[in-house]
Amino acid sequence: MENNFAIVGGDERIIHLAKMLTNDKNNVYTYGLEKASNIQNCSSLEETVKNAKIIISSIPFSKDGINIYAPFSKNEIPIKELISHTENKVFFAGSIPSSYIGENIIDLMEQEDLTILNTIATAEGTIKEIISNTDSILHNSKVLIIGFGRVAKVLARKLAGLDAKVTCSARKDKDFAWINSLRL
Repeated sequence: MENNFAIVGGDERIIHLAKMLTNDKNNVYTYGLEKASNIQNCSSLEETVKNAKIIISSIPFSKDGINIYAPFSKNEIPIKELISHTENKVFFAGSIPSSYIGENIIDLMEQEDLTILNTIATAEGTIKEIISNTDSILHNSKVLIIGFGRVAKVLARKLAGLDAKVTCSARKDKDFAWINSLRL
């Protein structure tokens, strides 16, 4: 079944999403991805969202609270301008400021299952950065993780699986219990 999607702003992940939706025979209208290769962009935000029933934007939605996070855009895209086009449409993004949350606006980072799955990608990206920015191997190296939230829990297990000597710090008794249960 063919659907109409508007994709506004975002990083490489959203570029892949646009291509996947297009390959699945959907109509995909994009804006704020001018610097990306092989992406056909609309000339205006209005044109992008006009026929779409679903609007998808970036994770995080904004880094400054004013404009949409759009590293592949040549121009800034004000949040208020996009939000003004969401009536009678379903809008998805991540880490949306609470002042913009409404009935048809869905913050993906408030979806617990997606948030947990996102921690895996974040932990793996952290390991990639560690490897890229050090001269030693992870095996037998000493690693300190400060804090023990969702990402730290996954990261600690993955680093321990690579035989790193992992030490974790935390403030909450609950986190110390987790650290001890994982034998870190």
